[in-house]
Amino acid sequence: MSLGQIATLVAGEVSGDRDYLISALATLDSAEPGQLTFLANPKYASKLAHTRAGAVLVRAPELAQQIENAIIVANPYLAFAILTQHFIPDAVAPDTNIHPSAQIHPTAKLGDDVKIGANVVLEPHVQLGNRVRIDAGCVVGERSMIGDDCHLYANVSIYHDVAIGERGIFHSGCVIGADGFGFAPSKEGWVKIHQLGGVSIGDDVEVGANTTIDRGALDDTRIGNGVKIDNQVQIAHNVVIGDNSAIAGCAAIAGSTQIGRHCTIAGGVGIIGHLTIADHVHITAMTLVSKSILEAGSYSSGTALEPTDKWRRTAARLRRIDDMATQVTQIDKQLKTLYKKG
Repeated sequence: MSLGQIATLVAGEVSGDRDYLISALATLDSAEPGQLTFLANPKYASKLAHTRAGAVLVRAPELAQQIENAIIVANPYLAFAILTQHFIPDAVAPDTNIHPSAQIHPTAKLGDDVKIGANVVLEPHVQLGNRVRIDAGCVVGERSMIGDDCHLYANVSIYHDVAIGERGIFHSGCVIGADGFGFAPSKEGWVKIHQLGGVSIGDDVEVGANTTIDRGALDDTRIGNGVKIDNQVQIAHNVVIGDNSAIAGCAAIAGSTQIGRHCTIAGGVGIIGHLTIADHVHITAMTLVSKSILEAGSYSSGTALEPTDKWRRTAARLRRIDDMATQVTQIDKQLKTLYKKG
């Protein structure tokens, strides 16, 4: 595409040659002539003098003047995200719409232009919308429903009674609808609580590789519209995640916690069960959330990185903090007594 065409797609303004052709996207460091990159963080502006990119997405006109070709946009990172949709390599279409090795139950209902890969299993009463693509080795359980334009990559497991909206993307190895972790103690050992609910997933949801979303114990586990979930995330039974929230890799959310809309949960975060997280809450990496968060904002826990020797000294002081608090209280009482006598 020409820079002029690209500018139209991202509502930008060309600085330089509108007819300059772009064949690919690249990073600021690795871009070559004929490729487009972006500058989102001003602290990397010095790299503009050394980039070999054919053009750069920038925010400010003064930055555009430092390079031969640029597109000025309000948000270069967002513009770059939009353009990635137009530079996806052409996918190799399956030879047939339904591979001969696929096992499709006679009661399953398939929409128009559905593509089913090798060794896929569709169990009784499955419903697929139009233009659904299911790659090799996937299993879709009884009575599950998948909306229009969804794509299941290889070896995705959808259990029974799962409802998925439109335009969902599910990466390899993710498991939707496995039993939640529910057991009642008895004298003889643990008694399994059979999970009788399902999973309900909205439109435009993306689920990363090897992520698990457990089915509800009685009611459904619910994932809202536009939710984005990274790889290797654990979402337990009856969790509710609000629209347009995003969860990074290796986060774990325990049962019956409710997360609001437009939240971000960074990598490695742990959230214990039966909590409420308000809308527009941002939780930083490796935070342990042990109580409800009822106001929007950014939240963190734990101690920051420091050299191991210093960290050990800090940890030792933390273990003595209760004794230190007692000593401070005693000193405060003594000072007050002396003040009264004075």
